[in-house]
Amino acid sequence: MGFTPLAGTRAPVRVWTDPYGIEPQAARQLRNIGALPWVDGVAVMPDVHFGKGATVGSVIAMRQAVSPAAVGVDIGCGMSAVRTTLTAADLPDDLAGLRSAIEAAIPVGFAQRKEAVDPRRVRGLEQGGWIDFWRRFADLDRTVAQLEVRAQRQLGTLGGGNHFIEVCLEQGGPDDGRVWLMLHSGSRNIGKELAERHMAVARRLPHNADLPDRDLAVFLAGTPEMDAYRRDLWWAQEYARRNRAVMLAVLCEVVRERFPQVGYDEPISCHHNYVAEESYGGVDVLVTRKGAIRAGRGDLGIIPGSMGTGSYIVRGRGNPDAYCSASHGAGRRMSRAQAKRTYSTADLAAQTAGVECRKDAGVVDEIPGAYKDITEVMAQQDDLVEVVAHLKQVVCVKG
Repeated sequence: MGFTPLAGTRAPVRVWTDPYGIEPQAARQLRNIGALPWVDGVAVMPDVHFGKGATVGSVIAMRQAVSPAAVGVDIGCGMSAVRTTLTAADLPDDLAGLRSAIEAAIPVGFAQRKEAVDPRRVRGLEQGGWIDFWRRFADLDRTVAQLEVRAQRQLGTLGGGNHFIEVCLEQGGPDDGRVWLMLHSGSRNIGKELAERHMAVARRLPHNADLPDRDLAVFLAGTPEMDAYRRDLWWAQEYARRNRAVMLAVLCEVVRERFPQVGYDEPISCHHNYVAEESYGGVDVLVTRKGAIRAGRGDLGIIPGSMGTGSYIVRGRGNPDAYCSASHGAGRRMSRAQAKRTYSTADLAAQTAGVECRKDAGVVDEIPGAYKDITEVMAQQDDLVEVVAHLKQVVCVKG
């Protein structure tokens, strides 16, 4: 599709959807971002929607600065997926037992484990670096010191909201019917706590006093506040990655117990709320992807739709205009409150027909109708990624 420039901004803001279709609140946020003196440019993904400070579905490149709100509070949130050797024919007609087994093995919602995960007892889990990783907890912002035990017990847990675990079937092509396992989660409570503490610090800094939106407050390179934020940020991003790794390993073991013949390909994993040091046109920038994945040339990524519409495995095209990025999903088209006012449990059951999942009032806000059409979103970014596989869920576990 290519991009459309958003008019009236200091830094270039390139939009991979119809600019006139962007909700007014989100459009104002994008213009506010484009006005910041540290911003090199902004790439707006087709799943863009209003967020706190910065829009969800935005990629912001800054010189010598970073805005915590441009990362989001769920630092390191992202996706993991793995293709199995199973096919649809291997699965039973009734998938309720498989869903129950997954829910029994992986805590969801606000639940946490009774004790911390011992990596040595999880088959298929990477073994390196765990002692050093937890040792670095002591270096984090001192106000989260009391959360260490909770962080340890929440490692390998799903959370709630739009986080999910799915069993999917590949659609079409030579591997039609191949079973995939997929999950979406982040840095749990510890990432949120770290993010909110640093956002509060940034708002109080003098150089942020005249910003069009104080939620866009930034840290500047070479300051102790920036150093502290980046230290905690890198740790939270690693926590999120390890959180997904634990869950995926446990999920693989749950499936192996029911299907001993199963084999697994190399997993795919990608953040979509994070910061990276990158260079474009010879300029070093800090790139924040808030609701966007890296899509460098050849990079494999995961773009989910909703709990009833399926997902895509993609390969990046490395488009520098988008800072080598792509959308992180379909993106919401209505708020959670609006979704609850608009839809009923009967609507949820109809829109998730054929999927073994919750169909109660507690997840109506996650109904497919509350999200944008994932096929349209994919069509709008065909210059950013190519589709490797189209997946459709048959089991969906939500918090």
